[in-house]
Amino acid sequence: MHQPAITGTGVFTPSQIITNDELVVAFNAYVDLFNAEHADAIAAGDIPAKTHSNADFIFAASGIEQRYVLDKEGVLDPTRMFPRFRERADDEPSLMAEIAVKAATTALEQAGRTADDVDAVICAASNMERAYPAMAVEIQQLLGIEGFAFDMNVACSSATFGIQQAADMIRSGSARSVLMVNPEITSGHLEWRDRDCHFIFGDVCTAVLVERAEDATGIRFDIVDTRLLTQFSSNIRNNNGFLRRTRPYGVEDRRDMQFMQEGRKVFKQVVPIVATLMTAHLADNGIAPEDLKRMWLHQANKSMNDLIGKKVMGREPTRDEQPNILQDYANTSSAGSIIAFSKHSDDFEPGDLGVICSFGAGYSVGSVIVRRAGA
Repeated sequence: MHQPAITGTGVFTPSQIITNDELVVAFNAYVDLFNAEHADAIAAGDIPAKTHSNADFIFAASGIEQRYVLDKEGVLDPTRMFPRFRERADDEPSLMAEIAVKAATTALEQAGRTADDVDAVICAASNMERAYPAMAVEIQQLLGIEGFAFDMNVACSSATFGIQQAADMIRSGSARSVLMVNPEITSGHLEWRDRDCHFIFGDVCTAVLVERAEDATGIRFDIVDTRLLTQFSSNIRNNNGFLRRTRPYGVEDRRDMQFMQEGRKVFKQVVPIVATLMTAHLADNGIAPEDLKRMWLHQANKSMNDLIGKKVMGREPTRDEQPNILQDYANTSSAGSIIAFSKHSDDFEPGDLGVICSFGAGYSVGSVIVRRAGA
């Protein structure tokens, strides 16, 4: 058995930003167009009128102040309200693979590694650009990595589930080094025209290199233990897929083909699941909450994170103990906890403990306990 360790991380951040104020202007313009177009049906009571959004509501509901996107123009077009991406030829790199390569390159550089040192690639994300061939295999080819690659999807928990798969391969000896990437183009599956969720997501890509601790050439975080849990719920869902054309009206713009959630139910049900799993995971490894230097939680909702942190710590965690990147990046699905880890782990000293935890659709929860290694 070999000790797995995180030796490098990378974050690719798009250059375009949409602030809450910009988003509200576009959304409210869309609402006005919709209400005018459907005035007769609204007056007859056949459909409800849509209501305006505002920046104060967005911040109060989520803690989000802005988000990065790959195409700002399409999202802020009131007649469109979703990104516009150039169609690429089959012999061109796909968009997900392109941003994955950028994040992966940073992770490899941080670890002092090259493609020749990597045995496997895992692409773990909420929505894949295509069903097949696997995105991971394309990323593998673009990076020039020999070995094998595969995709996996556990929604917002994809990264922590991917870390466990990588760690298990390292432990068993089936690989010496595994690159796990999370290209999240969440602007593509978000329904920007829905007031309840139009502000939630942003685009990003993260990457994590997991390898044998004995092979590490620089700073490393040993993976002490991992724990996963799934419990079926359709309260967060996206019904898009290849069976879409087999259903009535399959070619129309159906609302259930984008991100949907029952937000209040999710909050009420997920918080205790996550807090219970994290608390038990720590206890089973002989770690008291006060032994933790930091928790890097999934970045979905500030109130949810605050409550989970309070339940785990038994008190309000400080900003240092539980950093948020939500205000800048919004919800980036599986990438959120990895962004937090990448940006808020440089101050760890040898022996310091932390937990990477993500949670989301499924329901799914992944917890990864790490310890900064060194003398």
